[in-house]
Amino acid sequence: MEPDSRRPPRPPLPAAVSISLDDPGWCRAVREPARLARRAAAAARALARAQGRLAVALADDASLRGLNARFRGRDHATNVLSFPSRQGLGDVILARRVVLREARAEGVSAAARLAHLVVHGVLHLAGFDHANPRAARAMEAAEAAALRRLGLSNPWRRR
Repeated sequence: MEPDSRRPPRPPLPAAVSISLDDPGWCRAVREPARLARRAAAAARALARAQGRLAVALADDASLRGLNARFRGRDHATNVLSFPSRQGLGDVILARRVVLREARAEGVSAAARLAHLVVHGVLHLAGFDHANPRAARAMEAAEAAALRRLGLSNPWRRR
């Protein structure tokens, strides 16, 4: 049987998302954090139509502080860092205590903040940025759309 030439070829499936749970404290803070991170990464990746290898590390603050100092010259922990790969996408790393502190300050669940920051990091890898107001609005809209796919509310409406 010959292939149907009227049908467009299917696009290749994106490579799987690799999740590493480097800080077990995430399991006390968020129910099934690796599963949530995988779902959030997949939602952002699909929205951005991004291809390539993607790894998400749920880490501790010390790890992020070291990476932030080494690669950005800032000697403090930050919530999320993204490291692009030459082959597309790359790595997203989150700091548990910073994320939990931000969730409390914003009045949202730790799970919602985790999902938002995974989406944020993946969108950076897909080429989104917030360097100017126009780019920030586009990135915020993309974040809201990806979070909506997960059944989460728009984080920008609260602000």
